[in-house]
Amino acid sequence: MSSTSPLASLIAPTGTLRVVINLGNPVLAQGTAAEPRGVTVAIARSVAEWLGVPLELHCVDAARDSYAAITEGRVDLCFLANEPAREEGVVFTAPYVLIEGVYVTDADSPLTGAGDVDRDGVRVGVREGSAYDLFLTRSLRHAEVVRAAEATDVFEEQGLDAAAGVRQPMEEYVAATGRRILEPAFMEIRQSVGLPRGLDAGAVAAVAAYVEELKASGFVRDELLASGVEATVAPAEPATA
Repeated sequence: MSSTSPLASLIAPTGTLRVVINLGNPVLAQGTAAEPRGVTVAIARSVAEWLGVPLELHCVDAARDSYAAITEGRVDLCFLANEPAREEGVVFTAPYVLIEGVYVTDADSPLTGAGDVDRDGVRVGVREGSAYDLFLTRSLRHAEVVRAAEATDVFEEQGLDAAAGVRQPMEEYVAATGRRILEPAFMEIRQSVGLPRGLDAGAVAAVAAYVEELKASGFVRDELLASGVEATVAPAEPATA
C-alpha cells in the first residue's frame, strides 16, 4: 500500500506514521528513547509497513503523556489501556495484550488480600494518570488514592498501606524489597491500540482488523517472547470503533 492511498492519508495525514511509545510500562516497551524496543514498537513498525509510510516514534515515560500526545494531535497512534475515562479523546481497537493490576504491601501489613484494601483509612499509591489510577479512582469507595510519579516511591516515602501497579514490575519490586503482592489481581488491564477520536470510522475499523491479524498470526505472541516478557495475548474479538 502506497503512502498516497486513501487509508494511509487518513491514518497518517502528514505522510509519516507518528506513534507515541510509553517506556514507563516495561511489559509493553523497553530500551531507551534513542533505541526503544518491545511489542508496541514492533506493532508500530508493522502498521507503518502495512500503510506504506515512514515511522516516527515519540517516547514518553507515562501513560498520561501518551494520552496527551494523541489528544493534542502530536501523534497518530498510541498504545494505552482501554479505560472509560480516556474514551472522550481516543477510540480503541480490541485489546492486543491483557495484563493485571495488583496491590503491593509490606510483609507485616494487616492487609491479607486485595479485598481488604477498600476500607476507610487505607491509602493506596498509584502512578498518576495510569490505567489503574483511573480504575481505582472510579471503583474504590473507602480507600484513598494517592497519586505520584511512581507508585512504589510514594508508597515508601509516605508510608502508605499499599501501592498499585502492573503485575510484572511489581513482582520484581517485591523480590527486591521483601514486600508482598495482595492476591488476586484487582483489575485486568486491556492494552489496546488507540487512535484519535475524530478519525474516520472506516480507518479505525481497518486498523482494528489489522491488530486482530497480528494477534491471530502469532506476531504479538512472538514479539512478547522476543522481549522477554510474560503476558497474555488477548483473545480474538470483533473489531470495535
